[in-house]
Amino acid sequence: MELICPAGTLAALRAAVDAGADSVYVGFRDETNARNFPGLNFSRDELREGLAYAHAHGRNVFVAINTYARAGSPEAWHRAIDDAATLGADAVILADLGMLDYAARRHPDLRLHLSVQASASNPEAIALYKEAFGIRRVVLPRVLTIPDIARLNAEIDVETEVFVFGGMCPMAEGRCSLSSYATGHSPNGQGVCSPASHVRYEQRGDDLVSRLGEFTINVFEDGEPAGYPTLCKGRFVANDRASYLFEEPTSLNAISLLPELKAAGVHALKIEGRQRGRAYISAVVRACRQAVDAFEAGKPVPAAALSEITEGQRDTAGAYKKTWR
Repeated sequence: MELICPAGTLAALRAAVDAGADSVYVGFRDETNARNFPGLNFSRDELREGLAYAHAHGRNVFVAINTYARAGSPEAWHRAIDDAATLGADAVILADLGMLDYAARRHPDLRLHLSVQASASNPEAIALYKEAFGIRRVVLPRVLTIPDIARLNAEIDVETEVFVFGGMCPMAEGRCSLSSYATGHSPNGQGVCSPASHVRYEQRGDDLVSRLGEFTINVFEDGEPAGYPTLCKGRFVANDRASYLFEEPTSLNAISLLPELKAAGVHALKIEGRQRGRAYISAVVRACRQAVDAFEAGKPVPAAALSEITEGQRDTAGAYKKTWR
């Protein structure tokens, strides 16, 4: 199975390639990608350099242009697609129907992947994207079980890519408005879920309070691991009890499920984390590379000792093993 790894900087791209990534996905330094954080992402010159490095090592680079264009102002998204194609990207990752149409017509030889932001999770939707735009791969939302994925792969004729490690989004990607409600900035349009400009930590006695905009997201006792404040992983009072209503601060780790994912027909394994540094990228990619290589060689999948760099220092198999549905 192909190992797809994140890179938010040129240094992280090199680290991913050196640690064993088959492909690296990146974004431009603007609102056209869904990790539009300060200090991250690529200029055109940096992408050119990153492509040269990856291709010299026999690896691929995918460019995520996976937010939804502003109505009446698609120019930045068109330019991103044109520049990715001109620079030699191996694929672009798109969600917007208009951008898929533009890319398919303007660059017929450019490989198109359907972003998880499109939230396509049934055969009919995926068949539509294949027929209309010629997509070659779909990145599946992190809300599907392994039996769901197996049934889906039996009915479609495009490659499927699934997340195996990184930030755990319990919502249907591309359809979540929680962050927009709290901050006024849309992760689906401006590429910013829980933007750093709206995040605050306050000390109240011995407790640490995390806030997003005007909302208190969590209160941590002294010594308790403090996760990044996102509404879907907030701890709120309901029925007179404080609890995590959607999901606890935790990271997805499905490395041990490689045999099941392979049996379900999965083609590619994706690591989340373009906002992470190169040390994180090196550690996670190296661990996933060892696991994939062991599995492909018929050996037991080694346990990945990555708990110290997971959110809240804990991990989960997410919807792959969840029973709350």
